[in-house]
Amino acid sequence: VQLQASGGGLVQAGDSLRLSCAASGRPFSLYHSGWFRQAPGKEREFVAVISWTGGTTYYADPMKGRFTISRDNAKNTVYLQMNSLKPEDTAIYYCAARARSRSLMDLNLYEYWGQGTLVTVSS
Repeated sequence: VQLQASGGGLVQAGDSLRLSCAASGRPFSLYHSGWFRQAPGKEREFVAVISWTGGTTYYADPMKGRFTISRDNAKNTVYLQMNSLKPEDTAIYYCAARARSRSLMDLNLYEYWGQGTLVTVSS
């Protein structure tokens, strides 16, 4: 499966942004999916994951209540709605996928990655 993330940009603190990740090559319903991010000078970190059905989601603690992950398998797309953005949310955001036969929460074992989309939040 190939993943293409989009929707990043420059916003102000408190603004909202929605990221999209379009999958191609194989039916997206075959995969769990997630978002990760990497800030300048930092290691990549987990943001949120969603099961292949969309029925189960998990968030990193700093994102709970502000970010919402969702998916539309008919459109082969996963979304990340980000509200109340903070300067510390500035990062490159990557979407990822993992075969649905495997664990949703093996966060270090996601096999497929998109190219990333840059989100910059100014104060």
